[in-house]
Amino acid sequence: MNLQAFKESLSATQPPANASEYIKALWYDANSNWDKAHKLIQDINDIKASWIHAYLHRKEGDISNADYWYSKAGKRRPSVSLDMEWEQIVNALL
Repeated sequence: MNLQAFKESLSATQPPANASEYIKALWYDANSNWDKAHKLIQDINDIKASWIHAYLHRKEGDISNADYWYSKAGKRRPSVSLDMEWEQIVNALL
C-alpha cells in the first residue's frame, strides 16, 4: 500500500484489514477519531508508536506532552503542518 491508496481507504468505514496498529491509529486520526487513535498507540513502547503519540499530542495542543514523546521517538517537534507530518509518518510506516 502507498500513501495514495491509504488516503483512498479513509472513505471506508474501517481501516484496511491488514494494517498495522500504527497505520490503524493514523487512519482513525484522519477520520476524526483522536481518542481511538490514542488508545491504539498509547501502550506500544517503541520509536514508531512514540512518533505517532507525539504527533497526536501536538495535534491536541498538548505541546509539552508532545515534546516528551518526540524525545522518546528520537525526534524534535517539526515546524511543518500537522497534515504534512501525518503524511510523513504514513509514508515512513507504509
